[in-house]
Amino acid sequence: MCDVVARVIGQADSMPENSRRRFLQVLGATAVSSGLLAAGAQPAAARPVGQRPKSRTRLVLLGTAGGPAWINGARCGVSSALVHRGRVHLVDLGAGAQQRLVQSGLGGPAGLGTSLAAVRAIFLTHMHSDHVTDWPALYATGPMNTVGRKLPPIDVFGPGDRGTLPRVFPANRPAPPLYNPADPTPGIAAMTGYLRQAFAADFNDRSRDSNFTDPNALFSVRDIDLNGVWDIDPQGKPPRLTRPLPVWEDGDVRVTATLVDHHPTAPAFAYRFDTPDGSVVFSGDTGVSQNLIDLAKDADYLVHEVIDPAFVDELVAVLPPEIGEPLREHLLVSHTTIEQVGRDVAEKAGAKNLVLTHLTPGSDDTKRWRPAQRGYSGRLIIGQDLLELNVGRRS
Repeated sequence: MCDVVARVIGQADSMPENSRRRFLQVLGATAVSSGLLAAGAQPAAARPVGQRPKSRTRLVLLGTAGGPAWINGARCGVSSALVHRGRVHLVDLGAGAQQRLVQSGLGGPAGLGTSLAAVRAIFLTHMHSDHVTDWPALYATGPMNTVGRKLPPIDVFGPGDRGTLPRVFPANRPAPPLYNPADPTPGIAAMTGYLRQAFAADFNDRSRDSNFTDPNALFSVRDIDLNGVWDIDPQGKPPRLTRPLPVWEDGDVRVTATLVDHHPTAPAFAYRFDTPDGSVVFSGDTGVSQNLIDLAKDADYLVHEVIDPAFVDELVAVLPPEIGEPLREHLLVSHTTIEQVGRDVAEKAGAKNLVLTHLTPGSDDTKRWRPAQRGYSGRLIIGQDLLELNVGRRS
């Protein structure tokens, strides 16, 4: 499915004007910042990097594109940062996340390997490639990018082994060949073990030649334990939870999670960050989820994925009906549409601000996302790479 999506998106023969402007801004060629926010957003509270408001706690969108297709340079793969007292907490690592981390200024002064100097923890929502593809790069190069670092090891959390294969879809299709039959559904800890093997030549060369630091001394990688919470089945539809899952706490920052519905992919998590300045919730990939609505109750910011149904129609139109119609059903039930995200999720949660990210497709014009305001009484913000928002009052 992902390859099909990539081919369809790749047929676009021009970059939208707003995307061209943002791309030039990222490159430092222009300071244009108009058109980044939907109606109701206040420029003083949401600004691109370079005009950073001073706040003890900040939300930074590093990458805002959904899906594995690399469309243009205006949007990198999905990744976000919650910054509190200068410590950076990353959520997801889509393609280009490390580059955006450097461009955001959160990685320390330019000119040295400082990109991870302020990173305290990483939280991965699920194992789809467009959410973890920069983790191998971060793991392999991390020890060379810690100049000036004085923090404890970086805690990394993500899904564990689901323990069962997802169902084949549609049901009458023959099962495809199995990848890595001995371990077909590894979680983040097992994936990292494979990375250690894959980069062994590089690690051995650097450790022998220049006293290279072991990445395992920099990263502490842990699967989120679902023992007693959910025995995942092939359908991958999560149970209703009565309370959030405790994940991590570090001083003033407390992180909880819930299970969201991105079936058949499982487990898939949403994360909530609570600080003295306010709360921020990251949806990950999901359809409309009551678990998520509960987690995001009265949050200051709900950072939520969104898909354009018109894009789904465009994609389905170029496929045979036996493939296209099942694909339509999958995309529209495992993601949240423009019409649903404000009315059916943010409004019910009572979230004060709804921030759209994981925009699918990332090439849509900004105005296409504005109808997400319908049925939502809070403030809508259409995400752009390197956009910053204050959480709570300014310092």
